[in-house]
Parts: sequence; structure tokens; C-alpha cells
Amino acid sequence: MRPFKQLPSLQRFLVWKTKHLTDHQFTLILSALIGFTAGLGAVVIKNLTHFIQSLLEKEFIVNYHHAFYFVFPVIGFALVYFIIKKIIRRPIGHGIPSTLYAISKKKGIMKRFQMYASLITAPITVGFGGSVGLEGPTIATGASLGSNISRLFRMNQNMRTLLIGCAAAGAMSSIFKAPIAAIIFAIEVFSLDLTLVSMLPLLMASISAILTSYFFFGSSTIIPFVLQNNFTISEVPFYIVLGCICAFGSIYFTNIYFRIHKIFSSIKNTFLRILLAGTSLGVLLYFIPPLYGEGYGVINHLLSENYQEALQTNFFNEFLDNIWVVILLLAGLVIFKIVATSLTFVAGGVGGIFAPVLFMGSALGHCFALIVNHLDFLNKPISTGSFTMVGMAGMMAGVLHAPLTAIFLIAELTGGYQLFVPLMITALISYLITQSFQPHSVYTMELAKRGELLTHDKDKNVLTLMDIQHVVEDNFEVLGNEMNLGQIVSEGVVKSKRNIFPVVDKDYLFQGIILLDDIRTIMFDKTLYEEMRVSDLMQNAPDIIDLNECKMKDIMQKFQDTGAWNLPVVRDKKYVGFISKSKLLTAYRQKLIEVTV
Repeated sequence: MRPFKQLPSLQRFLVWKTKHLTDHQFTLILSALIGFTAGLGAVVIKNLTHFIQSLLEKEFIVNYHHAFYFVFPVIGFALVYFIIKKIIRRPIGHGIPSTLYAISKKKGIMKRFQMYASLITAPITVGFGGSVGLEGPTIATGASLGSNISRLFRMNQNMRTLLIGCAAAGAMSSIFKAPIAAIIFAIEVFSLDLTLVSMLPLLMASISAILTSYFFFGSSTIIPFVLQNNFTISEVPFYIVLGCICAFGSIYFTNIYFRIHKIFSSIKNTFLRILLAGTSLGVLLYFIPPLYGEGYGVINHLLSENYQEALQTNFFNEFLDNIWVVILLLAGLVIFKIVATSLTFVAGGVGGIFAPVLFMGSALGHCFALIVNHLDFLNKPISTGSFTMVGMAGMMAGVLHAPLTAIFLIAELTGGYQLFVPLMITALISYLITQSFQPHSVYTMELAKRGELLTHDKDKNVLTLMDIQHVVEDNFEVLGNEMNLGQIVSEGVVKSKRNIFPVVDKDYLFQGIILLDDIRTIMFDKTLYEEMRVSDLMQNAPDIIDLNECKMKDIMQKFQDTGAWNLPVVRDKKYVGFISKSKLLTAYRQKLIEVTV
């Protein structure tokens, strides 16, 4: 055994850590470090984006800026494609969905390139006009850092998942300066268990990240808002109606998002897809410039009711004194923002949907307040600022299926809890209506369809985290469907330690099974060896497990429905092996211990 001083630095540190720190203390230290790095990632992504945007708005280009809306997105998408194809050489994926997939199917392990991939590509996407947000890439960057730091210090899957949640909380805390909402976001979106063991690291990461944000950005916030009017009970009906409108806006958001993805997925030529989607986005940006980039500037101009800046257009600027023109343009922002966002994604842009959701919610809430105020049936007008903020919460609750995050984020952005009741009303109604039509959020819908989604249901989580391949047994003697009884005995029974035999054809396609009990009474009668064939003895399996279709939950259900102890496994109809109920339950118990400890 080598002396302590001769061990590698990391190993010496691990030995020191084991002697001087408990696992809980070390987790708190790591969560603070991850919160700082996630906050730093947010600073870098934001500054790079603003730097690119400022370059594109200077000198010659500033005089022809609107004309360049046609080409900016295509240039940006081409640059992103080149970086991914030639430098990173791996698909990046969308921020939060890719993180959720890593937790569900990769045991929380994220590749090292994910620590810097979004740092490069997201600012280029948004800086050149991509109509997406930077929150998702920031969270993905932080999550990858958390995953790789936990791997460096040899932490288990449970701790890896917690540190990924810490990174998400840190990113959100740094961006919005909303530490409580950031913690709730991590718990709500990443399905973390709400215990004291998980709460303290999340709190540590959130505090560390927000201090980083204060250090670099000072006290300024991304949406500076001062509440002018307090909530009154007479406004409750309007917040209820707003909740219903936000629900239908959320359903529209999700449907358009996946519909555009489906349309462009049929275009296999990458360059053609970039050209078509980029040009389409350029046309939208030319006619509706507020769709350019994240859109927080538009939100802030709406809150200050500066419509000239918020709704800058090429054709309607001189009509902005007419409030109905303003209402019409706001409705246009709601309708076309998700189109612009979806076009950005299908063209290969890297970003998130958090900012577009807030953008649509602010336009929707503001538009609703203007309509109510100018129908002239109220003695006292409702606050456009309050409804703008609450509209954001309604859209977040519906699209992201994160009502608690929506409530606390807007409450923290408004600097208090005066809007807490209307936030609860609108967010709850929007969430309940949306969920009845769309059980899963935009983040989780694709994972849910594939049965790879983690939820707060621990039993479902255990089934999701289990790897089917690890419970497949292949030590069965395979019989050909042309064999006779003599071959069954010599090639199967004599060699096998199992009492079940899979039958396949010449292409290894699964045909059925033969049980030892089916041949026990005749296998010593040599007069039948040539006469009896596999087809005379074979029977259908109680059910079949198809690796291309069945998830662990489906497999459990098949065992429950059939009462069988062994079920055959196929892929593309070809025999793979068997899964036994006893091995499956043993693996389930082991995984349950892993995710509980």
C-alpha cells in the first residue's frame, strides 16, 4: 500500500474528506460550489448574448437593421450548425428536456461537452434573432457541471440527481434573483423529493448563485417592477377569466410547438431545413420586430406602458395612439411568438422556452387588461401592470405545468406578496384546465410518450430508472422449429438447466415455447424421436415482451395479467431471452433501495 503522500491529489482529498467531513457536510459544500458555477454560467451566457446583439446593431448595420432581419437568423443558425457539426461533434439537445432524460435514463450522468456547448451556441442563437430564452441552456450548463462534479467525487445516483437540481436552482436564482422560486422550480420540474436532506443543498445553491448575480449585475433585475395598485376583491372575476384565457393560450402554445416540429421533421436535408426555417423566422422578425431574441425588453416596456418601444413595427408605428391597434398588435405577439420560437428550434437553434412563455403571458395579460379597461363598464380600471405579471404566471403554470414556480417567481419579482391571491387564482385555473387536455408539459411530453419520465411517484420512478437489459436472461437452450423429439432431448433437455425452451425459425424469429412438463412423459420413448416434432409440442407464450415497445411498467403489468413466471423477450420479432418475475422483483427492490438511501 502506497504512503498517503504518494497517492494522486484527488485520492488524497477523498481520503481527507472521509476522515474530516460527513457526507451531508460535503454535499452542502458541493451545492454551494455548483450554485456559484451555475450563477457564473448565467453571467457568461447573458453577457455573450448582449455582446453579439450590440455588435449587430452598430455602425453600418444600425441604419438598415430591419432589412437585416431577413438574414440574421439564417447566419446564426448556420454558425450554430457549424459549431455543433465541426467542433462539438455531438447533438446538444434542448436544455431542460435533455437534463430530464439524463436523470431518467442515464443515472444523472451528463457528458462533459454539455458543460460548455450551450455557453457557445445559445448566445449565437439568441444574439442573431432566435426567438428563444437563455434559461434552459443556463440550466443545462449548470446541470452538466453538477453531474460531472458529482462523478469526480464518486457520488451515487441519488446525490447526482440532487446536485443537478441544485444547478437548476442556482441558474434560476441567478437569472431572476428569486431564490425561493428557484428552489421550487428545481423540486417541481425535476421531481426532487421535498425533504430536509434535499432542501438544505438547494437552499445553499440558490444563495450562492444569487450572491454571484449581485456581484456581477448589482441589484438590477431582469424584470424590474413596482406594484402600483393593490389587489381588491372586485378583481377576482377578471383573474378567473384570465386563468381560463391563459389555459387556452397554453394549449395553443404546446400544440403549435409540436405541430411545427412535426412538419419540419419530414425535411431530412439539414441545410434546406435551416434555410426554410431561418428565412421564415426572418420574415416574421421583419414584420414583427418585437419577436427578436428573448423579449424581456418588450415585457418591461409593456409594464411601463411604453407601446412605441414595446410594439415597434415597420408599418403600424403611426397608429399606436389608437388603443385598439395596440390590442391587435399584442394579440399578434401572443399568436406568433410560439411560431417564431418553434422555427428557431427546428432550424437547429439552441435555447429554451421559459422566456417565450413569459413573453406570451405578459402580452396576453396586458391585452386582456386593456380590453377590459376600454369596454367602459367598470367604475375603476384594473391595473395593466398587475395583469401583465399575473398573465406570465398563468402561462407558466399551463405550459410548464409548474404552478408553484409561477406563483412564487412572480411574487418575488413584484417584491412582495400583494399579488399572491390573484397569482394563486390564475395559476391554479390555468394549470387545472391545461392538465385536463395535456397531462404533460412541453418539457416532459416526449419523455412521457416514451415512458422515460420521472415523476413524484416513487414507484413509477423506480420502474423508469430500471434498465430492462439488466434483467434479461439468455441462458436458455434455443430450439429450431424443424427439430424432432430426439433433437429436442439431445440439443435441449440434456444441455439445459432450465425447464422452458424458446422456439425460433431459421431467421431466429420467435415462434413459441416448449415446457419440460410438455415432453416429460414422452422424452424417454425413443420410438417417438423421429415422429414427434417441435410443431407438435410447441405452445404460445402467455405474452411477449418487445424491447422496442415495452417499458418496465408494461412488463410489470404483463406479469400481473398473465400470472407467468417467465416471459420471452424479442426485438424486431427476433428472440433475445427471457425475463423472470423473481429476477425482476429482485432488481426492483435493489433499485428502490438505491433511490431511497
